[in-house]
Amino acid sequence: MLSIDEIKQLIELIDESTLDEFELETKDSKILLKKNKAVVTTPVMEAPVAAMQAPVQAPVVAQQDAPSTETSTEDTNLEVITSPMVGTFYASASPEDANFVSVGSKVSAQSVVCIVEAMKLFNEITADIDGEIAEILVSSGELVEFGQPLFKVRKK
Repeated sequence: MLSIDEIKQLIELIDESTLDEFELETKDSKILLKKNKAVVTTPVMEAPVAAMQAPVQAPVVAQQDAPSTETSTEDTNLEVITSPMVGTFYASASPEDANFVSVGSKVSAQSVVCIVEAMKLFNEITADIDGEIAEILVSSGELVEFGQPLFKVRKK
């Protein structure tokens, strides 16, 4: 059986690594660790999104390179909003609130499109381009990586 100190060391190592999940099973014990989630031994509810606590960080906006099912004339008009940090994606300010944007929503450069929570800080992510949301690529509560595509936006 692992001691508390050994478990703490495992948690620190997992936290510093790129692993999202770690499982260790011995004949007398089993431990499963997941990043940004509780150790899977009892059910845990996610905390609601609180008020914004950090300055806005601009997302990286990149031209889409991957082919899609749309016509090629529209492909050149799409840009991708990517995550500026590692964290948890939230589509709304709280579970009771409506999503910041949905497919078809018009956005401007200053429009808040989502929140990415990193280290208990809630960062508003703005579109940084004018256009219309063509596709939402992640679900609320999903872990996102730095540079991961979040939205496809059809430029005006």
